[in-house]
Amino acid sequence: MKPKKNPNVDLNRDSGLFFVIGLTLVLFLTWRALELKTYDKDEALVEIVQVVDDVKEEVPITEHINTPPPPPPPAAPEIIQIVEDVAEIEETVIESTEMSQETIIEDAIVSVDDVAVEELEEEITVPFAVIENVPVFPGCEDGDNEERKACFQKKIQEHINENFKYPQSALEMGLQGKVFVYFIIDTKGHVSGIKTRGPDRILEKEASRIMASLPKMTPGMQRGRAVRVPYSIPVHFKML
Repeated sequence: MKPKKNPNVDLNRDSGLFFVIGLTLVLFLTWRALELKTYDKDEALVEIVQVVDDVKEEVPITEHINTPPPPPPPAAPEIIQIVEDVAEIEETVIESTEMSQETIIEDAIVSVDDVAVEELEEEITVPFAVIENVPVFPGCEDGDNEERKACFQKKIQEHINENFKYPQSALEMGLQGKVFVYFIIDTKGHVSGIKTRGPDRILEKEASRIMASLPKMTPGMQRGRAVRVPYSIPVHFKML
């Protein structure tokens, strides 16, 4: 038969409670230790400024130059002579240019012979198809007007073929097409007023250069008077 212990003197009775209390205290202290923050102390720098009351400034010694006073003005003469003015002065009379109602204006009579009349020659433009005498290209002097027209067109085409140069930049870019060229043969037989219209400016520039190199021609005549004659022709640029 085992002896019975008094429950009031049993040491293991509250061991679980003590364990929970101890564990709680340990966890609380651990949490506070982790949450503890420390800060560095700011060290104040103290600068000592020494102020010197006695400041001696060295002033440079300059030389004082005594400037002599200006000379006195010349003294007036003791005796003043009065000279009579005997020269005669002609007074200039300025006539008034103002006009009144009583002023009479005489009409200036101009003779017709004194007026020079210049006749301004008006430049007349006649189309190439209807002009009486077409411009004559060098080498097309023979034949009638129709034969000169045909010869003119043939010589223009030969001139284009002889002076044609395909621009290198146009070849590299693959440019080709038709350029329409318009120009005027003036009253002196010169080619002027060249205008071009084509697919690219490079081709237009080459077509303009070809037409600008045309030779001087005999100007077209209409009723016995030299006139301006416009002409247009296409220039074909085609890579083979």
